[in-house]
Amino acid sequence: MQNGKHLIFISPRFSAGATVGGAETLLKALALRAQSMGFKVTFLTTCARNHFTWRNELERGERNIEGLPVHFFPVDEDRDIGAFLRIQESISRKGNYSPEDEKTWLANSVNSRELCDYLRRISADCDGIIMGPYLFGLIYFASRIRPEKTILVPCLHDEGFAYTRSFREMFRSAAGIMFNSEPEMDLARRLYDLDAQKCAVAGMGMNGFDASPSAFSEKHNFRAPYIIYSGRREAGKGTPLLVDYFALFRKRTGLDLKLVLTGSGPIDAPPELLPHILDLGFAAEEDKRAAMAGAMAFCHPSVNESFGIVLLESWLARTPALVHARCAVNRYHCRKSNGGLWFAAYPEFEEALLRLARDRSLRDRMGQAGREYVLREYDWKTIENKFCSALEQFSKNSLAKTQGTPK
Repeated sequence: MQNGKHLIFISPRFSAGATVGGAETLLKALALRAQSMGFKVTFLTTCARNHFTWRNELERGERNIEGLPVHFFPVDEDRDIGAFLRIQESISRKGNYSPEDEKTWLANSVNSRELCDYLRRISADCDGIIMGPYLFGLIYFASRIRPEKTILVPCLHDEGFAYTRSFREMFRSAAGIMFNSEPEMDLARRLYDLDAQKCAVAGMGMNGFDASPSAFSEKHNFRAPYIIYSGRREAGKGTPLLVDYFALFRKRTGLDLKLVLTGSGPIDAPPELLPHILDLGFAAEEDKRAAMAGAMAFCHPSVNESFGIVLLESWLARTPALVHARCAVNRYHCRKSNGGLWFAAYPEFEEALLRLARDRSLRDRMGQAGREYVLREYDWKTIENKFCSALEQFSKNSLAKTQGTPK
């Protein structure tokens, strides 16, 4: 099926080394896998590296990265940041804003006219344009160029931005939407009343690995039990809540539990807590996996996830999880795998963490169950089949609409 077919991938950022976020990791991994399956792949992205400033830090032009032809285009520099932030604040809290406000917000979001112009020139004969995440002006405007070929990989969250008229239009006009999980698809269908034929779940394949549970403590001379969090440190990921709960847990229980962090961003913790936090920063994969393997639990406090890559990685390291109950995706993974517990408030956090701390056998069983779940559900061959099935489904659906025949 795939031989000779051309897929264009679009993401606002692309990293030549370790990718810089879950959505970028996902799009890059799917593009690499599609190419290995025989598709012709072209990847379009911007020259930005920092997701706060969106400055053009990378050189524009085409480069071959890990075998992929990647085209870098500058982010438009004539954005009205003040207008963008003013309207974004209202949208994020589901406040009052008009259709004109939405247009202004999207026009001053992260955009690249050069990328969209190039897409118009090369997309006439392509077989699909796979783009995401949904949240950016770039994705919205790119999706309007050839909606009949557009396949969204939205990484959708239940947040204010998802309720805008513009994104509802984008989801409904796309040829297909490739979701990362069942809860993400359920959310989109609830929000946008989507036809089932334009929806499919694929996700991303996960490569199994083995990591010694003692390697981390031996390398860092770190003998105390600890929990671990990996990823960006920001309010949207729940890290301030984790720090507060961790401090309260130590105070209330008297247990000498530590917190290990990998990833990027500041940690705002009281001075007396800092000796009990080990921040590894942006750790190499081997170090991150070793840290996960030695942890008592992987704690994921975010309430907005569409897939949960680091959660699945922690299970590959045979470490049980503790996630926020308001995150439908992470709770879904924990329930389906029997690999984790969840909390909705501090008392449940304390109860779950004490249960894990006191029962090594439970930790081992949950960690092993999580690993088996990931190896079973997210093997790359399984994901390849889902990916190809989704492309065929979207193609048939679009053809049926064009010809006016029953689906």
